[in-house]
Amino acid sequence: MSRWKQLPDSLDPRVRRLAVQMRRMKDHSGLGLQALAARTGYSRASWDRYLNGRSLPPQEAVAALARACDIDPARLLALHEVAVAAGRGAEHGSNHAAEAEPNEEGQDAGGDGRGRRTRAGVLASAVLASALLVTAVIALLVAAPWDGGGKRTAGRPVSASATESARGTGAAAEGAFVFRAGKDYPCKVHRAEDGLLYAGYSRTRVDLIGMGSSQWSVVEAQCLLRHHGFSPGMADGAFGSRTERAVERLQGRAHLRVDGVVGEDTWGALRK
Repeated sequence: MSRWKQLPDSLDPRVRRLAVQMRRMKDHSGLGLQALAARTGYSRASWDRYLNGRSLPPQEAVAALARACDIDPARLLALHEVAVAAGRGAEHGSNHAAEAEPNEEGQDAGGDGRGRRTRAGVLASAVLASALLVTAVIALLVAAPWDGGGKRTAGRPVSASATESARGTGAAAEGAFVFRAGKDYPCKVHRAEDGLLYAGYSRTRVDLIGMGSSQWSVVEAQCLLRHHGFSPGMADGAFGSRTERAVERLQGRAHLRVDGVVGEDTWGALRK
């Protein structure tokens, strides 16, 4: 069990809850900071900051931590979303407080009520930040084309002609990849004119992806693994332990180096 430093007293309870949960997951996995860095792609120093409450981790780091610990990331990502809202509210509040900070200690608590106005400003900023976050999520759900019919601009395979210019770049699906817990992308593998297999999410033949990776080329690899009879679990774009084991089985059959990492040689086997 790790001997953790005490979290800062000034830490928002919602951010504290996320940090505590991440600490529990790390302790349960038995991973050290160095091993965690190797599995997630985030440095040891970054995890030291995240786990000790000195900075809020990005969503990708939280998802990578859950995958490294072989745990469903959904709950941790929900805690992260709440912590992000809290962090935004605190940032707005800090800006207001800095503008009204007195020159002498305790001056803001005088009879002029400046301390009360500052605290009210912090609360109002936090409420506003939460409202903006909810509005943004609703707008994203309304506008997102992932689950609708017809042609999609993200989260679904696009035609080979639409992605021809992206050959070898790893950018077949339009838009930046965003991990969505529980999302299993459809796999419609086809053989293109060049004689190679494609699922429509990436045209890459060289991207290096492994444990902790989260991107469109991971969805592509998962679909191709499934096509070859090596189940990676869900095609969700998150390279976890099941995907790693499927890659190792494919590499063994193709007489490649068995390391669970998809590189140029493994892509060659996947595309055949």
